[in-house]
Amino acid sequence: MNAEASSDHISGSLQALFLFDAADEIHLEELRAILEIPAPRREPAFRQPAPEYVQFARPPVIAPLTSIGLQDGGRAAVRIAYYDYGVVSVKLERAFEGSWTETVALAERWMNTPDLERCASEIADRQLDRAMPALLHPYAQRLTEDYNIVHLARIVDGRGKPLLAADLTGRCAEPIAQIVRGEAARFSAGELAEILESRLSYYDTDLLVVGWSAALIYDTPEGAAPTIQLLEYANTQLLDFRHYDNVLTGLLSGVYRTLERRGGLFTRWRFAREADRLNTIRLDIRELTERVDNSIKFLSDMFAARLYRMAALKIGVADYRKLVDQKLESAGELYAFMMDNFYQARAFALEAMVVVILIIELVFLFRGSK
Repeated sequence: MNAEASSDHISGSLQALFLFDAADEIHLEELRAILEIPAPRREPAFRQPAPEYVQFARPPVIAPLTSIGLQDGGRAAVRIAYYDYGVVSVKLERAFEGSWTETVALAERWMNTPDLERCASEIADRQLDRAMPALLHPYAQRLTEDYNIVHLARIVDGRGKPLLAADLTGRCAEPIAQIVRGEAARFSAGELAEILESRLSYYDTDLLVVGWSAALIYDTPEGAAPTIQLLEYANTQLLDFRHYDNVLTGLLSGVYRTLERRGGLFTRWRFAREADRLNTIRLDIRELTERVDNSIKFLSDMFAARLYRMAALKIGVADYRKLVDQKLESAGELYAFMMDNFYQARAFALEAMVVVILIIELVFLFRGSK
């Protein structure tokens, strides 16, 4: 770390997002009635004025909860968010201040504390029990995802002067990389460059560095709020596509086992039922993925759109989306194959029936001619 950076003083917050794939859908209006929460504003509040279609189509239901005590004696604020496509997000947040060295050490402990995940899971269980009437097809087993955000609200040097984004990427690159990775070890020059490659600034006073499991934000609380919400949204998408990938993997495995069974005409005849089930699930997943895609929209040249695309690419949303699309395509091909087999079996059965009828008619014809 640059000697000059050692005198910097930092204040901000550590935030941990724990996401749970709870159900096919959450009826938000019914949930608001259960939780007695008023209708929300359009979110997120972007930096620049934005038309309605670049904001959440159906904003999540967000509720603050009672803060919890931490193992080190501190306390963390708690907030839960419910998304209409069935994902629930629990956010734990604690304030901090100190030097770069202290911030790196604190971030490493925060990101590697299993107690936080346990607390978040217990909170989610309690809240989902209360919200159960608003859940459509709740899952017995829930996929989970977690993501950490280190928000640096203010950084001043030894003379009390606030730092600019260029100052951070110049003389504070090493601690920034350590915070994003949640490691106190020193990285190679190549790895350091790779970590800092996924960064973005709107003004010269703000900075976002995105990693696959954590992000660093240098901004005011007001400026950081929409960025944090977009990072959370990207992670809800990742979790949802992971769920669809698991569902399709199990579905396709079952279909392949069905196709491998030896059988004759009647096996092919049963293909219609299997194919109909396959196609129903395939169309349902297609509809759900489109709803997730369309839950928030951006203009192609907006800063928020670039921010979201960078974050989604870094955490793996595009990779899982590609897997889901490939498996949906495979499901469509299998549906067509199974229906072809069914139609062949049906045609064979009809032809056999015609032959039997002709034989019967011939038998009666020859008997009548005697």
